[in-house]
Amino acid sequence: MNALLQLIAKSGLLKKDLDYHLLRAAMVVIFAWFGYDKWFQSEITALAPLIMHGPLIFWTIPVLGIHGTAILLGSAEWTFGSLLLLGFWNKKLGALGALGSIATFISTLTILPFVPDGWDAGAGGFPAMAMNAAFLLKDLVLLVVSVYLLRQDVIRALTLPRKD
Repeated sequence: MNALLQLIAKSGLLKKDLDYHLLRAAMVVIFAWFGYDKWFQSEITALAPLIMHGPLIFWTIPVLGIHGTAILLGSAEWTFGSLLLLGFWNKKLGALGALGSIATFISTLTILPFVPDGWDAGAGGFPAMAMNAAFLLKDLVLLVVSVYLLRQDVIRALTLPRKD
């Protein structure tokens, strides 16, 4: 086991900030892809039942319609992803992206208890999730990653030398 750990240590996996950069890059890809999907009617129509049961975002479809909700969500995801991307160079912008990311995943996680047919009746209901509820559970990890990036960006923004 020690030999394996030594091999891993020499592989570059322990390189300073590798985890931070990989998590940031993964979040940028996720926001780019999810934001892209929102521009298609099929995606937003499939998400409509979830959106309509979200305590923080239920209002979007009645107020903005399906198309307007798609534009709002897609634009927000691309904005937060872009800010996270810019966070590679500017930690303050990265922190803004992380805050938007946190808001996004809090919004989606609050839907979880209210997902229509979200609890598998054949398995006894809660806590056995059906696929449409399980789909949202990934957002718990994405929320934690967002908090980690916010923490790192705030620390780095406050400790960088000033260029006055």
